[in-house]
Amino acid sequence: MKAMNIFERLTSGEEIPMNDPDYAQIGVGVNKTIVLSTKLNASKNVDEIRTVLSEIIGVEVDKTTTLFTPFYTNYGKNISLGKNVFINHACSFLDLGGITIEDDVMIGPRVSITSENHPTDIKTRKSMRPSSVFIKKNVWIGASATILPGVTIGENSVVAAGALVNKDVPPNTVVAGVPAKVLKTIK
Repeated sequence: MKAMNIFERLTSGEEIPMNDPDYAQIGVGVNKTIVLSTKLNASKNVDEIRTVLSEIIGVEVDKTTTLFTPFYTNYGKNISLGKNVFINHACSFLDLGGITIEDDVMIGPRVSITSENHPTDIKTRKSMRPSSVFIKKNVWIGASATILPGVTIGENSVVAAGALVNKDVPPNTVVAGVPAKVLKTIK
């Protein structure tokens, strides 16, 4: 059985300390993404943005998906984008743990999605604790919302502007607040 590389270990949810012998590979990947992110954020139109975003995530982004720059990501290869996705200005995705965004999702400006965390214990705090984020079909995430590691946002749900989502969001609901709580069910 072939050993997993550090990126596979991260997306599997393994906690990895910064003194892990393979940890430097993260820096190499991040440096490549920094170069491409500079190119992305200097792009002159949405088609060029889509092309460079495809380079960053490592697969072709569907022509129905639109991203407005600036956009920030630390790695990019662990972002999966569906069709007819809209991502507004100044979003930040930390994806070492994996971020999956399904079809027909709308993401407002300044939304932060992170699949990475650190333990609170002082002795292990410098470890990376990844946990995948899943945004299901037809979700709308409002401006300046924050989605934390390990969260799944259910199909057709709405995350209100400024919400802090630290738990799964049931399908067909509206959540708001810090931390986010269900306000109502969508029929």
